[in-house]
Amino acid sequence: MSETIIGLVDWLQTPPGQYLLAWERARLDAAVADIFGYHALQLGLPQMDALHTNRMPHRWLALSQWSPSPQGHARAPALVTDFCALPFASSSLDLLVLPHTLEFSADPHATLREVERVLVPEGRVVICGMNPTSLWGFKQGRGRLYQHLGQGTLFLPEGGDFLGHWRLRDWLRLLSFEVESAEFGCYRPAMRSEKWLRRFAWMDRAGARWWPILGAAYFLVAVKRVRGMRLLEPAWKAKPVRAGSSVSVANRLTEYSNRENAD
Repeated sequence: MSETIIGLVDWLQTPPGQYLLAWERARLDAAVADIFGYHALQLGLPQMDALHTNRMPHRWLALSQWSPSPQGHARAPALVTDFCALPFASSSLDLLVLPHTLEFSADPHATLREVERVLVPEGRVVICGMNPTSLWGFKQGRGRLYQHLGQGTLFLPEGGDFLGHWRLRDWLRLLSFEVESAEFGCYRPAMRSEKWLRRFAWMDRAGARWWPILGAAYFLVAVKRVRGMRLLEPAWKAKPVRAGSSVSVANRLTEYSNRENAD
């Protein structure tokens, strides 16, 4: 597991890694800024402060193993824990952010089940992942094939088990999550050179328009739905009662009969 994490950290320092981080930071900053509550937790990837723009009073970073040096960490870790057994009570967190957490987890499905357990009803989970159905994914698959033949290198971190976007949506649906928004990005070819990545910058605009689901990365926000739960509305939203109430026909007839008898 340590080799996997070191591989990811080293790769994020490369030009394609920086290109990916810049795209994900922009989406994260916009997504978590308007998510309200009290408790937010980021699982993994200390090199990126995914909760930077969030305004919850309690925001933490959790790691799966202790790092002896916080050098390069955007946020100091608050706890070290197994992501499949988080030390939080059920329905106690309002927001969880998983930046490539599932891809480098020993059991991504168990991690996602634990996320569902600790989230409050209507709580949100934000997930960043690499898309295997992309130019980067194709180059990674070709590199693995060449490695089996005793030659070639991988373009992406070696230890990652990249989850397809539709596969992840199926997992979320089984856990009663509803995908609120999803976006693909990073359409430039799998180039290691910053110079060549800049030359293909036009592909970000073309890809978002012509082949949107083939981006190298995806970003989605899902909401935890609880069946049978009914949210109570504030008292000021109650329907107003009319000042005057209509008189029934029976009351009118009785009043008319009393007047006739009096005459």
